[in-house]
Amino acid sequence: MILALPKGRILKALTPVLEATGLLSQPSPIDEKTRALRFPSTESQLDIVRVRSFDVATFVAFGGADIGICGSDVLTEFDYPEIYAPLDLEIGQCRISVARHPRAGLRDEAPSSKIRIATKYPVTARAHFASRGINAEIVHLHGAMELAPSLKMAHAIVDLVDTGTTLKANGLEETDVIAHVSSRLIVNRIAMKTRPQAVSDLIDRFRKGLRSQKK
Repeated sequence: MILALPKGRILKALTPVLEATGLLSQPSPIDEKTRALRFPSTESQLDIVRVRSFDVATFVAFGGADIGICGSDVLTEFDYPEIYAPLDLEIGQCRISVARHPRAGLRDEAPSSKIRIATKYPVTARAHFASRGINAEIVHLHGAMELAPSLKMAHAIVDLVDTGTTLKANGLEETDVIAHVSSRLIVNRIAMKTRPQAVSDLIDRFRKGLRSQKK
């Protein structure tokens, strides 16, 4: 079996829970200094892979991994029917929001008008604005979204927000919260059917590891 872990911020927040599961061996996937992407676990039948946080759901949906951890923002954006999300890990909490320059006038856009949004969440952004009768043209970026309004590439951005410090540093203000985000344990539905005991055991390990961190 394969467990897919996300690189970066979520992995750091997840470290105490991972350690509590007893699955980590040496070399460890939480050591981001190593260039290795696949690691053994303490269980002989389980390997751990470390991939981009935005790719975990795709690895699990297409069978590259049986189980994984990713943000609920990714699950909403891709909405893979092959994925089951049985456990909210309550870590990596943030929100996906609309942000703009204070004088951009986005709030005054009339229904059925068209605006340009810079984001790496095209599905989420289009759905949010469509619910308000606004046709959103998407500028698909993978980073540095905060630059887009000042460079006249977009009227606003849709992105993850934690403290809001980066928005303020770039002259933006948060105007709408689309959804609150946390990390979820996800499972490939076929793996759940074909290896139910092994998958259930892994879910239980994470559930117990999560409980141990709340004591």
